[in-house]
Amino acid sequence: MPDHRDAAVRFEFPGVDGINLVGDRRGPTAGPPVVLLHGGGQTRHSWGGTARAVAEAGWPAITLDARGHGESDWSENGDYRLSSFGADVAAFVATLDASPVLIGASLGGLTSMLLAGEMVPGVARGVVLVDIIPDMEQAGADRIQAFMAEHARTGFDSLDDVADAIAAYNPHRPRPTDLSGLAKNVREREGRFYWHWDPAFVGGTADLPPTEIGDVERLHRAVATLVDTTPVMLVRGRVSDLVSETRAREFCARFPTVEYVDVAGAGHMVAGDRNDAFTRAVLDFLERHAR
Repeated sequence: MPDHRDAAVRFEFPGVDGINLVGDRRGPTAGPPVVLLHGGGQTRHSWGGTARAVAEAGWPAITLDARGHGESDWSENGDYRLSSFGADVAAFVATLDASPVLIGASLGGLTSMLLAGEMVPGVARGVVLVDIIPDMEQAGADRIQAFMAEHARTGFDSLDDVADAIAAYNPHRPRPTDLSGLAKNVREREGRFYWHWDPAFVGGTADLPPTEIGDVERLHRAVATLVDTTPVMLVRGRVSDLVSETRAREFCARFPTVEYVDVAGAGHMVAGDRNDAFTRAVLDFLERHAR
């Protein structure tokens, strides 16, 4: 088969309950795969720079749109439980020839915790948690929720308005001058622009919301199981308001085998804020745990 180190090859696969999910593959077709799981309200395109670097370094890089996000189907019965996100990933991982490294940002990290630490222990050869721990700061979580919910149903008049909203949420990141990239994060309907996710996922309107996120002890138990058999690294954005330095240190003290990287100049969206530093940390982890 051809080697697609520079090009993303789109594919579809069935998740649980018949939901259709979409992903991209880059890099070689053989070797330990690296599966990148985006955060809530993001899409697989948020990993572009890191996925390309991972592929160029010789690993198959696979980015997935979670249910209700990007090009993947929305759940007809509003099933956005963390366990359902995990079951979708488990269904995909079962099709791979080798166990993967899971790299999960925020929601993707919580999914990785539950999947690899409770649902299918041993499913991953390594896990990278990107600015997420079970015991996160509530104020930061509330700010994310408010940002996602504000325009989820009403949309925006223009891509400029989308860029303004993102810049207000991430003031430490320069506002983009080229707005074409934002088209991957929104859908245009009747002249308005809407986020690329199901509004039922935020605002408490889903029939089956991800309530497991609030079960901190359950997630801690999952991590305890995970670290017994699997290398884990926590990558924190130094100015994150979701994972404070104090809570990150407490997490690492509770699980002393967890590797820890604190990325200067990055907030919660570490891969987007400082992709260079983030990608270096990921490649170093892969060199040590996925060769």
